[in-house]
Amino acid sequence: MHSCNACNPTELFYKILISGENNTSHLPELISYLKSNDLLVNARKNIIVVRETAVAGLYDYFKDIMDIETIQFKVDGSTWRPIHEVNELLDIQWIDQVILNEKVTFHIQPIVTGSQEVFAYEMLARFQDDAGNSMPPNEVFTAAKKRNRTYAIDRVCRMVAVRNAVNIQKKVFINFIPTSIYSPEHCLRTTVQLANQLGISYSQLVFEVVETENVDDIEHLKKILTYYRKRGLHYALDDVGEGFSTIEVLEQLMPNYMKLDMKFVQGVSVNPTKQIAAKKFLKAALHIGAVPLAEGIEQREDFEWLKEVGYKLFQGYLFGKPEPIPADVSLE
Repeated sequence: MHSCNACNPTELFYKILISGENNTSHLPELISYLKSNDLLVNARKNIIVVRETAVAGLYDYFKDIMDIETIQFKVDGSTWRPIHEVNELLDIQWIDQVILNEKVTFHIQPIVTGSQEVFAYEMLARFQDDAGNSMPPNEVFTAAKKRNRTYAIDRVCRMVAVRNAVNIQKKVFINFIPTSIYSPEHCLRTTVQLANQLGISYSQLVFEVVETENVDDIEHLKKILTYYRKRGLHYALDDVGEGFSTIEVLEQLMPNYMKLDMKFVQGVSVNPTKQIAAKKFLKAALHIGAVPLAEGIEQREDFEWLKEVGYKLFQGYLFGKPEPIPADVSLE
């Protein structure tokens, strides 16, 4: 099976660019010390590559005897950054343990039909630190992005979500971050294999494209969704109307489900501008054969208006807040 370092967080290597005559004069002694302590990965001219375990001590050394304004670093494929920003990465090393130990659980929120019968559940990730304290999901995903762990955290969430789907008899909507996927054939294979091992029907799974960051490469996203489509898996496009999710992109990606962004949903019953947008996206969804779903519904008046104009599925606090998955209970 194909594997890559993105699947599980391994030790980060830091490339450090040391400029300035005074700074570079310290390099021979510095390189000798790093070599003798097995902290040096590589050295070429005024660039050294070191293990993460060396970075905190190096930073103190730089501050003490060097001009840190002319020292930069980068990690993996990132851009050069001032060395004083290195502490930010060191302070969020905890994200690696969240991933390695799969410190993620799931809450579920119902998605209902016009008659308010449960059609599906969206699975929403929740995280804990070593002490068992909950951590805001946004904080976790932000930390993962800064340490180039976006694929790793996304994969863990997908795998744990699929395992949890075993006890849910309805469809489950599972979020994924499209920009984290390098190669659909390799990065998504384990998710599909796990569903097969657990005997979960592909028709039960709906993979939801979430936009925590903009997707610039639509062609790459098409490849990902084509991988799902060819295997009979369904997918949803989230936050339509927000970010990249225009009608043109909706037509390009041809999702099975279109989730109208809540900014067009909340207050739509009394807001003519939102009504125009909701009808526009409804028409586009029906044109490509996508099931129109309105999310973020809190007021019954909005639900009734959206149902009346033709939306088929609904999600929001009006029908239920995210709740932990009941232990040893099948949700039908």
